[in-house]
Amino acid sequence: MSDKTVVKIIDVKKIYRMAEVEVHALQGINLKIEKGEFTSIMGQSGCGKSTLMHILGCLDRPTSGHILLDEVDVDELDDNNLAEIRNKKVGFVFQTFNLLPKLTAIENVELPLIYAGMSFDKRRKKAMELLELVGLKDRMNHKPSELSGGQSQRVAIARALINDPTIVLADEPTGNLDSKSGEEIIHLFMELNNSGITLIIVTHDQEIANHGKRIVRLKDGLIIEDVKVSVPHSEIHLNK
Repeated sequence: MSDKTVVKIIDVKKIYRMAEVEVHALQGINLKIEKGEFTSIMGQSGCGKSTLMHILGCLDRPTSGHILLDEVDVDELDDNNLAEIRNKKVGFVFQTFNLLPKLTAIENVELPLIYAGMSFDKRRKKAMELLELVGLKDRMNHKPSELSGGQSQRVAIARALINDPTIVLADEPTGNLDSKSGEEIIHLFMELNNSGITLIIVTHDQEIANHGKRIVRLKDGLIIEDVKVSVPHSEIHLNK
């Protein structure tokens, strides 16, 4: 792998067995993700994009093939080491936010650092900085029930960034948001990517995908298109 390649997928196949039926979700995927890319993975339901995201994020293992994440062949890791790589290298943003309802925004954000054993003062400081970065400085002590959908997704994005991951994976991140909140979240992703964060968004929405720098289109478990997109990222800057 080159210094710029953070993810390399080599002939990855995934077969699900349901009783006597085999479902070939991925049929030989080859893909490289470079550091700093903003890649949209597109396709209709059943095309294999969610399966690919789960494998990219080390949430699932391929039936065959290899995945290298920061030059580590994750297929060779046991479950404990795989979990460690996942927690350190991958940040997740889900359509349903996946926030713990009894915790405040700042407690949700710092949760991965509790698992990592970081001291209270250090993790609280980092969580505060990230919540300020995503525009929620005045909502740190609010619980999810006291936040809008867009605000909840911003908390989830801050949590995804807390471990300084190699890649951030977002699965239909605007799917549960109104159009205005969705636009704000995509703009935030563009800002974060402009600051150097490597982003992979899984979506079925062409308009959302067009905000990335690259679109990878799947159909029937195969990549049928892989194109660069011209996006004026240079005009976008983080408000610090």
